[in-house]
Amino acid sequence: MQDWFTSPPGRYLLAWERAQLDLAVVDVFGFHALQLGLTELNGLAANRMPHRWMASPVPDPRATLVTDFSALPFAANSLDLVLLPHTLELSADPHATLHEVERVLMPEGRVVICGLNPLSLWAARQRRARLYHKLGGGSLFLPAAGEFIGYWRLRDWLRLLGFELEVARFGCYRPAFSSEAWLARMGWMEGLGARWWPVFGAVYFLVAVKRVRGMTLLSPAWKRPMKMANAPVSVATSTTTRA
Repeated sequence: MQDWFTSPPGRYLLAWERAQLDLAVVDVFGFHALQLGLTELNGLAANRMPHRWMASPVPDPRATLVTDFSALPFAANSLDLVLLPHTLELSADPHATLHEVERVLMPEGRVVICGLNPLSLWAARQRRARLYHKLGGGSLFLPAAGEFIGYWRLRDWLRLLGFELEVARFGCYRPAFSSEAWLARMGWMEGLGARWWPVFGAVYFLVAVKRVRGMTLLSPAWKRPMKMANAPVSVATSTTTRA
């Protein structure tokens, strides 16, 4: 998937997601933030929390933490913000990853999720390309790795885990072109798509808040000292995310 993000459609998608992430995280306050995966995109760049980690499941020079996403080395209720840019669709067990995110997030903490939309024109081209690819011809438009997770399906998962949706939007309405020139020519479709067929954007973007019903916080949870939970992972920590 890393190579795909250097292609014209990949750069177009990444630019839209970076703008959404910057807007979503700039005013989220607390002490501890974590991004799981997609190290090409520093989604925490606009956030001002003093402790920010970029995590990867494999060694990566851009990551400050190497860990299994289904067994995070953080105590329960200890993080204020977790970003999942295409993390769930690339995960071998997206349910386990999302459950683990719910565990480590403190009450009223936020999870931010980006995912490819299976109802989009991009997804339709990918399904057609997969069929041709199996028959021995053609190439895939989107990365071969990962599986689409639908927007409504993901909303159900979040609701069952006690999350309340705060922000939901779709983006990237230009057709599935591999050419940078053709993508540029189709820029006029952004406004039309957002107005007339909003749920068919190539990507969706969600912000959800962890709610704990019946719980009263007597003091800000982020004032408690940070504790790293025991987990069978390899860890290299840093107090700040690299620029």
